[in-house]
Amino acid sequence: MTLETELVSIITPVYNAERFLKKTVESVIGQSYQNWEWLLVNDCSDDSSVSIIQQFAQEDSRIQLINLSINSGAAVARNKGLEMAKGRYIAFIDSDDVWEFSKLEKQLAFMQKEERSFTYTNFSLIDEKGETLKELVELPDHLGYSGLLKNTAIACSTVMIDRKKIGDFRMPLVRKGQDTATWLMLMRERKVEAYALNEVLNHYRQVSGSISSNKLSALKRTWYTYRHLEKLPLYKCLYYFSHYVFQAIKRRL
Repeated sequence: MTLETELVSIITPVYNAERFLKKTVESVIGQSYQNWEWLLVNDCSDDSSVSIIQQFAQEDSRIQLINLSINSGAAVARNKGLEMAKGRYIAFIDSDDVWEFSKLEKQLAFMQKEERSFTYTNFSLIDEKGETLKELVELPDHLGYSGLLKNTAIACSTVMIDRKKIGDFRMPLVRKGQDTATWLMLMRERKVEAYALNEVLNHYRQVSGSISSNKLSALKRTWYTYRHLEKLPLYKCLYYFSHYVFQAIKRRL
């Protein structure tokens, strides 16, 4: 079976993303690997996000706009995409991130060659203008359940999952941090580990005022994941949380 025969389903939650959405779309359309479908799930945006998607969808039938009837958050939006996805492989990209043109091709080739079911890549940090803040956020070569609890740095926009090997899945219905909660759930329930393709294939945009940019919110979100979603005892929460804080500081040095 050749690489080109495998459909990749790309999933993106969209909420008031007009500032950066065009750059994101262009980075997907420009991929060297072309056998994909893209499900953009509009979470009741009240800006021009929908018209931007519609414009691109008219020119490219692989792009699908899905509208939620009520604002429900990224977990519900991503789960709607997962429900409708037809591909064996699932990839995610947030509506303000940017992929390198060879992202899908290299990651899919890596997964097939190494027979991996769950992979992620390194990434860079960029600001709202697209200027580089940090050229490389380097991650461990692989992460299992314990490792991910210590270092929750797998960026959602870098992940690719083989549903034929892992099986179908949905994200936990939490407003914040559902991506990390999903990776932990898959590792714990499906007994899988995630492996890194050590190249910068995604540019992660730090936007002032966003959920991901709020450091205090991130701390609370991670603690909630440990204590309430993973149901870890207090001493384990404290142990893993101390490692998480250290790694979070290290990534931004």
